Amino acid sequence: MVAADVLSEAGFTVLESTNAEEALTVLQTRSDVRVLFTDVNMPGALDGLGLAQIVHERAPDVSILIGSGRIRPSPGELPPGVRFIAKPYASSTLTEAVCALVQGHREWRVTSTSPATLP
Repeated sequence: MVAADVLSEAGFTVLESTNAEEALTVLQTRSDVRVLFTDVNMPGALDGLGLAQIVHERAPDVSILIGSGRIRPSPGELPPGVRFIAKPYASSTLTEAVCALVQGHREWRVTSTSPATLP
């Protein structure tokens, strides 16, 4: 199941973007975005790590969760407060991570037996 579907079914309002530039436009026009969930690999000139850096600087109130099945960035590669979730992850793990970020718990830790990790 696609992450957007998982989060929609969990009751979140999900705004999807096809690339980082589109996501930045959405963030400029919407003041109600509380969490950005992005993959590291994205189409376009800007990847998910670059998107996270820009959002961290421009919208510090937006919590950021990055996912990837190809790389595992070290904590130094992520802006402060940005969390990482490794693919594959269980739907419940993704939902739990986003719930924690929405509630302001940036120090979320995996409590299930899924393979996801957050530094």
